[in-house]
Amino acid sequence: MKIFFIGDIVGSPGRMAVRELLPALISRKKIDLVIANCENAAAGFGVTQKVVEELFKCNIDALTSGNHIWNKKEVLDFIGDFERLLRPANYPSGAPGTGTALIPLKTGEYVGILNLAGRIFMNPSDCPFVTAKNKVAELREKTEIIVVDMHAEATSEKRALGWYLDGEVSAVIGTHTHVQTADEEVLPQGTAYISDAGMTGPFDSVIGINKEAIIERFLTQMPNKFDVAKDDIRMQGVVVDIDSISGKAGSIERISVKLKNS
Repeated sequence: MKIFFIGDIVGSPGRMAVRELLPALISRKKIDLVIANCENAAAGFGVTQKVVEELFKCNIDALTSGNHIWNKKEVLDFIGDFERLLRPANYPSGAPGTGTALIPLKTGEYVGILNLAGRIFMNPSDCPFVTAKNKVAELREKTEIIVVDMHAEATSEKRALGWYLDGEVSAVIGTHTHVQTADEEVLPQGTAYISDAGMTGPFDSVIGINKEAIIERFLTQMPNKFDVAKDDIRMQGVVVDIDSISGKAGSIERISVKLKNS
């Protein structure tokens, strides 16, 4: 089984990349399931219902998120309506939405998905390690194939979670920093790992945002408007090849495809 995980989709350029580049990649790589992080998909911060519906129409099977999931307040009204739109599972009890999903395949198998948020340099949340153990145990009652989106700032925290869950899940995939790392590997007990899957959006930017605005912010420390950039659009992510019976990963491959004339 091959699962394609798409790195953080940023704004309308990122959505365009998915629309135009994903179908060919699914065909070329023989992808069985697509997961994407969508927390920056609406103008760079958060999601709207329209954006969520648009992404689900693009052959994406499940959407994960992170600390920007609540930026568009309307999400509170609809997140409970989409079982495959996840927010971090380690948010405090009572937060709307869910942090896990079970996706049925045509073969009759299920793929479990778990979304977590880090705590280092991030907003306070419950322990992702404890939450992971509990949620993985629940998912494994239905399936051996489990993919974890660890949305975190610190590579050390992501890496530690990878080792902590080695052999318990099929993949631990880092998101949030928007910079694809070159440390993809299959850990000794069969868990695929990468510190960050990268970004799907405009690369003539600072992690997707107009670079002049970011530079001005660093120079002046004054608040200003952060608009999504427009040029050099790419789709990044990883393809993980997983044994359907054992849930162990056989390989993990970085993907970075540029949209022509962007």
